[in-house]
Amino acid sequence: MVDAPIIEVERLRKVFRLGGVDVPALRGISLEIESGEFASVLGPSGSGKSTLFHVIGGMLAPTSGSVRLAGQELVNLTDAERTQLRKSMVGFVFQRFNLISTLTAEENIRIAQHIAGTPSDESHLEQIIAILGIQHRLRHKPYALSGGEQQRVAIARALVNQPRIVLADEPTGNLDSENSITVLDTLKTLNKKLGQTVVMITHDADAAAYCSSRVIRMKDGRVA
Repeated sequence: MVDAPIIEVERLRKVFRLGGVDVPALRGISLEIESGEFASVLGPSGSGKSTLFHVIGGMLAPTSGSVRLAGQELVNLTDAERTQLRKSMVGFVFQRFNLISTLTAEENIRIAQHIAGTPSDESHLEQIIAILGIQHRLRHKPYALSGGEQQRVAIARALVNQPRIVLADEPTGNLDSENSITVLDTLKTLNKKLGQTVVMITHDADAAAYCSSRVIRMKDGRVA
């Protein structure tokens, strides 16, 4: 029996109500992501890719259609149930890092375990830290880290609870070219070494082509 895709989206629509006007962000999108795949969703600003990111991640309810993560339908879940699903299945990497300035790098990573209420798997954490190459930076606070190092700490935080899916939203958007390559190489290594499913949202065609196994192009709320 062939395993079902880890992400299944069917006829997905999202309409925002702004100033008494309906503004469609997603217009009937259907797509599938296989377990262990590295897929990039590529599109310009306003294409709907960030809305898709938030719907797949369970942070935003769709207007209609279906979203399934590992067979679990998100559409009918309550807010609390979607929150629990995010904690157990999805790791997030954001453009702005979202590290807590008063905590060290290690504390920023471990806080994800505390929030999720999951026991610490020290061998997994050590493996992730080694792959990311941040062993010598764990006691530093974010202000003492470069942008690339901060993003690698954020990636470690996303992976510490061993999520089945990592969603990365413009992970190189705040980085220079050298640090961008480092972060893209890191995501590609995690995908290859750990079989980590990665979906990266980006407007950068070079970044999408560099590290992903498949590029899904979006335009005007549709898969182009």
